[in-house]
Formats: sequence, C-alpha cells, structure tokens
Amino acid sequence: MNKKILSLLFVFTFVLSGCWDVTEPQRMYYVHALGIDYKDGHYETYMQIIDFANIAKSEQPNNPDAQQAEIGHAKGKTIEESLFDLYHSIDQKAFWGHITYIVLSEEVMKSNKVNQVIDFLTRFRETRYQIWVYGTKEPLDELLVVTPINNKALTLSKLGDPLNSFRQESFVRPINLRELVIGLNEPSHEVYLPLVTIDRGWVSSKGASESIELKGITILSKEGLKGAITQDKANGIKWMTNKTIRGEVTGQMGANNTFVTITLEHIKVEIKPVVKNDNVQFDIDIKMEANVLGITEKITTSEIRQEVKKQVKKEVRETYKEGLALNTDLYRLSEQLYRKDIKTWKKLEENGKIELTEDSIRKINVTVVKVNPGRESFIETIEK
Repeated sequence: MNKKILSLLFVFTFVLSGCWDVTEPQRMYYVHALGIDYKDGHYETYMQIIDFANIAKSEQPNNPDAQQAEIGHAKGKTIEESLFDLYHSIDQKAFWGHITYIVLSEEVMKSNKVNQVIDFLTRFRETRYQIWVYGTKEPLDELLVVTPINNKALTLSKLGDPLNSFRQESFVRPINLRELVIGLNEPSHEVYLPLVTIDRGWVSSKGASESIELKGITILSKEGLKGAITQDKANGIKWMTNKTIRGEVTGQMGANNTFVTITLEHIKVEIKPVVKNDNVQFDIDIKMEANVLGITEKITTSEIRQEVKKQVKKEVRETYKEGLALNTDLYRLSEQLYRKDIKTWKKLEENGKIELTEDSIRKINVTVVKVNPGRESFIETIEK
C-alpha cells in the first residue's frame, strides 16, 4: 500500500504545474511612479523604477549614497507605444502592481489627453484605482528625481504618501484615480488635482536641496485643462470639504491688533440649494473647532470666533470667485442641486452644470463650536 502511495506522489510531482509561470521578485523591476507629457503629437512617458531592495523594512535607504530610483523616458503616438519603447531598454520584466502615483504635465492636460491616460490605467489589469494623480508645470524628468527631505524612502515622499502630511496641514486634498473618474463623470464633470512644483529653497549640509511643494490646484474637465489657482487664492477649498483634517487662519485681534494664528479642525460642511422661481442659490453651513497657538496679549473667545468666521468666509468667497473666472464649478454646487433637487437640475443644467454667478452663494454661516486655548499655561490670556 505504501509503495502505491509513493508511486502516486512521484507521478504527481511531474503532473502538477506548480508556480512555473511566476516571475521571481528579484527578476522584476517595480514601477513606482509615472509622468506623462504630450509634445508635437507624441506622448512622452517618464517611468520611475524604484529599488525596493534598498529600502525594504526601513524608512530610509540602507545605503544613503545608493540611488533610490531611475527614470526611463520614451516617446510614442500612444501611451502604450511609448511604454513598449521603454521596454526595449529594460533588462527585466516591469511590474505595475506597485505604482503609487502619476503626474500629468500641463501640456497633456491642455491637449485634452487625460481621458486616454485614464483609459490606459483603468484597462491594464495590474494597475489599481488607488493611484494618486497630480498636475504640474515642472519638467517631469526633474520632478521625478526629487528625493524626500533627509533622504527618506521614496515610498514615503509627499507624492507617494500624501495623506501623512495632509493630516498635519490640509491645504489640498490628494485625489486618487477612482475619485478622478467619478468627478469627471458626475455633475459638474470637473475635478481639481493638486498642483505640485519643486521647492528649491531647502539647504542641507551638502549644499542646496530640493523638495516637492503643493502650489495649489489645477482644474480638469472632460474637455481638458480649465486653469490653475495657486497660493492663497486656493485656500477656500479646504473649508468646503468634510475631509479636511487640519487647517489654519491668521488674523488680527486684541487691543493692539496682534496677529494670531489659529488651527481649525473637525470641519463639517453642509450645502443647501435654495430654489425660487427656477433661480438657484446656495446656503453654506460650516462648523469647526478652533485651537489657539501663540498668544501675546489678552483676547476673548468672542474675538477668536469673530476672526475665524471673517477669515473663513473671506477665503471661501475668494476661491469661489477665482473658480468663476475660469468658468468652473469649483465647489461642485451643480452636484449638490443634482443630488437634492433633480427636477430643478434637469431644467437648468447644460452639459451637467448650472449657471453660476457671484450671487449663487447666498449665505456662508460659519460656526466655531469650540475654542481650545491649548496648554494650561496660556489659559489666563483668553477671557470668556
């Protein structure tokens, strides 16, 4: 009996296929990021290949002097053709299952080629919908070689791991591929991407250094690029989403009009369409908690609340006006009407959008639910 079992096991070792078609991990290149440009009728693709062996189980490279990644560059009439051109110079198989982010150049967005990029990413079986998407005006070959501060691993960079820094300062919420697809397919068929640039103002012991900086937002529609809003003009977007974790405003208060910075958390936003005779306006209710940082003179909680309300309202309206100048529904007010009053939306919409003016926002109500004075040593400087 034992001889029969051994004979069967011996036969099965040759019959069973096992994992013969699996490529060994050390014989693959891992694509970490992709940059896509469009010039002179051709796609220009920049592939960032990361060395996981150098950063495995560590937040920093094992060898600080080793290269964390290399960038390949190729052209083609389609994205796929440019990638196959890149394959000609790659020594091993490229694996796409770990791609973390993609950066779109201003030219590829202007040329209305974003749909082709989305189509490529969503059709390919190895890619996922959790890929972060950014826009930039910087040369892609320069942007993709920037390493994080203190030579941290590329997987922990601002582009590769955006939620980490977003929790500390929620200027522009990162957008993934899934959200991009949804935003372009639902009213108002527009979406904003974080606009990234290279900050050359850092210095290390070895000399000048570089870092990735969020500069603002770039706005996309199905027709292509609509424009960009940068610096302080884009601050209003963080007060118009429940996903904001932490933001700040700086205002003057107290008897001497001293500048005070206040952090705002636990943002809750509600947008209510108000319809009268086919005229639509929107009331916006924003609730938040305030944390006071540095205080050099006595101020009251009432002064803090009033200054927060003033600054938040100002930033929301200012960013809204910047969006109107680009003919974009930045706060997706059309979608709010679509969700809450579909009949009116059908009457007024044109290509998924309703006509907006400066008066479309009727009211902005800002409520500071709680004022936290911070450490006990500073409580005496805030009066009830």
